[in-house]
Amino acid sequence: MKDIIVIVGGGIAGMEAAKQLIRMGHTPIIIEKSDHLGGHVAEWNRLFPDLTPAKDLIDRLTADSKGANIFLNTEISQVNRLRDSYNIILSNGVTINTKYILMTTGFKMFEASRKEEYGYGIYNHVITNSDLERWFNGAKDDRIDKSSREKVGFVHCVGSRDEKAGNGQCSKVCCITAIKQAIELKEMHPNADIYCFYMDLRLFGKKFEDFYTKAQRDHGIHFIRGRVSEVSENIDGKVVIKAEDTLLGKPIKVTLDLLVLMSGMLCNPDSTKLASMISLPTDSDHFLQSANNISDITSSPRGGVFYAGACTGPKTVPETLAEARSAALEIDYQIRGKRDE
Repeated sequence: MKDIIVIVGGGIAGMEAAKQLIRMGHTPIIIEKSDHLGGHVAEWNRLFPDLTPAKDLIDRLTADSKGANIFLNTEISQVNRLRDSYNIILSNGVTINTKYILMTTGFKMFEASRKEEYGYGIYNHVITNSDLERWFNGAKDDRIDKSSREKVGFVHCVGSRDEKAGNGQCSKVCCITAIKQAIELKEMHPNADIYCFYMDLRLFGKKFEDFYTKAQRDHGIHFIRGRVSEVSENIDGKVVIKAEDTLLGKPIKVTLDLLVLMSGMLCNPDSTKLASMISLPTDSDHFLQSANNISDITSSPRGGVFYAGACTGPKTVPETLAEARSAALEIDYQIRGKRDE
C-alpha cells in the first residue's frame, strides 16, 4: 500500500513537489483553497531576471502534476495529531490519515492601505506591485488604464523593514520586482520618466545587478535613495510626492501620473492557523520555523511535517522550486527508509 502524502497549498512549491513525488512513484494529494493551481505566480506576467513568461512555468507544472489527486476550493478544517500520523479533516467532509504533510502555504502581501501616508485606497492613481502585475497579465484596472503613465514612481519597502508595520524584515524580492516592473513600463512607454525611491538596493540574486545596470543604462530609470515622506493628490488628480534624496542631501518634490507601492511579503495566515493545530513553532519573523535554518530548512521540528517555499520566509521563484525538490526527496527518503526497516 502506498503512503499518503498531503501537500497543503497548490502554488508553484506544491506543484513542483507533487511533480517530483510523482516521478518517484508516489501519488500525492494537493489541497488548494482557491479554484486554481499556481498561487500568486499564476497572476504574474513575467519573471525576473530573464523576463520569462510566468504562464510557461505554470503550464509546465500543471502538466507535470496531473498524476496528483487535487482538491480545489478546499481548506483544512482540523488536524489531529495521532501517535505516529495525522488525521486531517477537509472542508468538503473528506478525512485523510497520513504520516507526511508538506506545507507549501506560501505568503500573503502586506496590505498597503495600512500605510495611510502613501494614499493607497485614498488616491485614484496609487496602486501596489500586485495590482500592476495583474494589469501586465491582462486584468483591467481603471487606476492604471486611465493614467497617462508618462511619469511613474515606485516606492520600495512598503510594509518591509518597518517595525511600526510589524515587519522589520526585508522581503527579499521587492527591489528586483520594482526594477522588473519599471523596465516593463519603460518598454511600453519609451518616453516615460520612471523613478524608484529606495532605502537600500538589495540585489543579491543571479543576474540581479545586471538587471539593475540595464534599467539605468538602457532605459534611463531614475533611482533616488531616500524615503518618501508625503503623498498627496493635486487638483488635476496627479499624485504629488515629497521625499529626501539622501545622496544629494536635499528634499525633492515630484508630480506623478501613477505611484506603485512595493508591498512586502508576510506569512500566510493559513500557515499559522494550521501550525497552531499541530503545535508548529513560528520564527522571529513570524514565518514558520524550520528544524534548522541552515542545514534542514525543509523539515519542521515535528516528525512527518515538511516545508517548502515562502511559508518559511520570502523566497524567489528558483529558491521556491529548489526547496520543493529538496522536500520531495526528503519525504521519499523517509518513506523508503521505513519500508526497508
